[in-house]
Amino acid sequence: MDHVVDTVLGRIRVQTEGTGEAILFWPSLLMTGDMWAAQAEYFGGDHRVVLVDPPGHGGSDSLSAHFTFDDCARVIVDVLDALGIDRTHVVGNSWGGMIGGTFAARHPDRIGRAVLMNCTASPAGPWQKVEYGALLRAARAVGGIRPPLTRSVLKAFLGPTTFATRPSVVDAVRSSVQAVDVTSSAWAVRSVVPRRPDQRGLLASVRTPVLVVAGAEDATFPVDETRAMADAIPGSRFVVLDGVAHLAALENPALVNSLVADFLARG
Repeated sequence: MDHVVDTVLGRIRVQTEGTGEAILFWPSLLMTGDMWAAQAEYFGGDHRVVLVDPPGHGGSDSLSAHFTFDDCARVIVDVLDALGIDRTHVVGNSWGGMIGGTFAARHPDRIGRAVLMNCTASPAGPWQKVEYGALLRAARAVGGIRPPLTRSVLKAFLGPTTFATRPSVVDAVRSSVQAVDVTSSAWAVRSVVPRRPDQRGLLASVRTPVLVVAGAEDATFPVDETRAMADAIPGSRFVVLDGVAHLAALENPALVNSLVADFLARG
């Protein structure tokens, strides 16, 4: 079922299905809630699944200004309030993982467990700022993420195993990034990359159970960087998945579904 929810960052499109304990899924930059289709199918039988099109993406309102991570955490609160959900587990990828950590720290009364995938708690380094700045300028110049820019994004998101063995995943990610509204999503990219805060101090206050997941082939947030995020969260578990890169839930949904289900079942 589709919903449009008023939030601090404009109207947000969410898709829901199922009943039971809620699980909210927030995707990476340049992706929509559809990134989690395999998870929605797997968990929708006994959970209330909430898939978010994040601010400036998909069916959500376009962005026209920067935002903070606290703003994004407030978006989750607004979505939960609109749907009548008191507490939810949160599963996030990259941007979604960062916001899942923020939400756990800022709103501990609204979260059950958190699975933070392919993400970081560290500020962007100089090279990443330059790289993404150049990508945005090039995308604006050609009116979107078009070849050869598409290849650069695919290499940031996917690893050699997926390129070699999962052509349908490559095609799906290509279609998603080429459909992006660059004018809107550029505000999100700037907010999540060059303006990204150092969250390690904040995450030290998290008390909810957290699983941090790294992709062994992730070129955007290498394993050591994601491990540093896990180290900042008291009592967190850390797992490295072989054969996946930056979009693990798309690249190997069966493995991710099993991992998430096991973690949520721990009570």
